[in-house]
Amino acid sequence: MLPPAAVTAAWAAWAGAVTLLTFADGRDDVGATISAFCPVSHDPPLVLLSLMAQSYPAEVFARAQAPVSEFAVTLLSSAQRVLAGRFAAEGRPGARLMLDDVPHSRGACCGALIPDGGLAALECSARQLVPAGDHLLIIAEVTAVPYAGSGDNPLIRFQGRYVSR
Repeated sequence: MLPPAAVTAAWAAWAGAVTLLTFADGRDDVGATISAFCPVSHDPPLVLLSLMAQSYPAEVFARAQAPVSEFAVTLLSSAQRVLAGRFAAEGRPGARLMLDDVPHSRGACCGALIPDGGLAALECSARQLVPAGDHLLIIAEVTAVPYAGSGDNPLIRFQGRYVSR
């Protein structure tokens, strides 16, 4: 059996871009900081997100009755470290409250809140859910790109901390 500490140390050595997942679930606007995100395909444009299976976002995407399938992903800039921290905190309030002091808009396709100032913002539609160990993988098609191409540096997670390039 592989020691859990060895796996934890190996995963901590992976540097990953930090993103913000947002969606409207019919009751409230929800958001979560996600560092397990990657582009999958250019044609069609597909992305992959990995959510902890026991998290509220995973529950909402996987529920049998009226699952959420439309959402936004914002690729965060190094200037958005505080925002990433807000959406990673336990017991956080709804996304609307956490974006109250941040310029943002609502996605035209998905209806999710999208903060300004990221490197890019994507509106997505879930196409496939794949249970994978203690996570839920979401493969989604990109349906719109509200903005892209900011010249800022990316926000990166490395060894359990946010770092700038």
